[in-house]
Amino acid sequence: MNKSSKIYVAGHRGLVGSAIWNNLLRRGYTNLVGRSHSELDLTDQVAVREFFDKEKPEAVVLAAAFVGGIMANSIYRADFIMQNMKIQCNVISEAYAHGVKKLLFLGSTCIYPKNAPQPMKEDCLLTSPLEYTNEEYAIAKIAGLKMCESYNLQYGTDYIAVMPTNLYGPNDNFHLENSHVMPAMMRKVYLSKLIHEGDWKRISTDLNIRPVEGIDGKAGKADILNVLAKYGIYDNKVILWGTGTPLREFLWSEDMADASVHILLNVSFSDIIGIEKYSSVHYGAKTDGAVDRNHSSGRGGAIPALGEIRNCHINIGTGKELTIRELSELVAKAIGFEGSIEFDASKPDGTMRKLIDVSKLHSLGWTHRVEIEEGVQKLFEWYKASLSAE
Repeated sequence: MNKSSKIYVAGHRGLVGSAIWNNLLRRGYTNLVGRSHSELDLTDQVAVREFFDKEKPEAVVLAAAFVGGIMANSIYRADFIMQNMKIQCNVISEAYAHGVKKLLFLGSTCIYPKNAPQPMKEDCLLTSPLEYTNEEYAIAKIAGLKMCESYNLQYGTDYIAVMPTNLYGPNDNFHLENSHVMPAMMRKVYLSKLIHEGDWKRISTDLNIRPVEGIDGKAGKADILNVLAKYGIYDNKVILWGTGTPLREFLWSEDMADASVHILLNVSFSDIIGIEKYSSVHYGAKTDGAVDRNHSSGRGGAIPALGEIRNCHINIGTGKELTIRELSELVAKAIGFEGSIEFDASKPDGTMRKLIDVSKLHSLGWTHRVEIEEGVQKLFEWYKASLSAE
């Protein structure tokens, strides 16, 4: 792609999408297209088709998704599989129908089995049962990476799926009802500190920006304390779900963005499967507007000599891990919290370990830069800045 190529970033205001957008801009790719959810509902097939008809992007980054932590995954199981499947089906099918040359699909390492060997290599996909608490989201993401893989094999497209580990960074989701572990933990610890200090001005500011179950900063102190207690937030004490012993790997979102753009610009499907003769020619629209869905020349999946081609996705992470308890200690240190952090072992831990093997990523020429200690501090600084921006 050249610097003038039109690139559509789906989910450009989210944690990863915004970082990818900014990374592309820094590299000189300024012909970017983005739509907020209010401007374009990616679950609406007709709306997505009309968007592609109008914009005709040359490349697509599919970073939009319906996401959340253990609690949200447990409560909104139908939404997690249906919303994500709709988004993926609509964007990928319209990308093909409109002759998109390159597509990058972002998944998650929750696609791997609950008891997968550690660190998890790409080829352990579908080898045993998934973790129950995020099964629906994982199935949706598996379907997405298989769509990319299958379009490549059947139609000769160049769609690549990347599976990032747990991400954190600017524009993270700090809403307690549906946030991931690190931002949720950080906000809980910070609010507990503010309660202890009696800093109701900052508590009100926080809740005005991110209300909890409809309770904002205008509510009475009793109502605020009651709703925060539901999420384990007390005066100088925080209670977190689980035992604190699960191991997790975390990647700074701007590192994830850099890896994604590196792959988008420098890696093709043929590089991943290691077959030089694989045709990556894209079969797009005919002159009459119809798509030639029966073209067989050069289709990887139609050549018996290539054998079975699967697990073409790429893990993106650091290859390093720490326990949830150790993470809580880093968060407390960054915030200056001197209260107690307790763990409720009656609540689920989720998968006990989720370390990924990043040897494929390293072989493609990319490694991470931001270590977890620095990243936690940077995230807290961003969070505080988001409160002062009210």
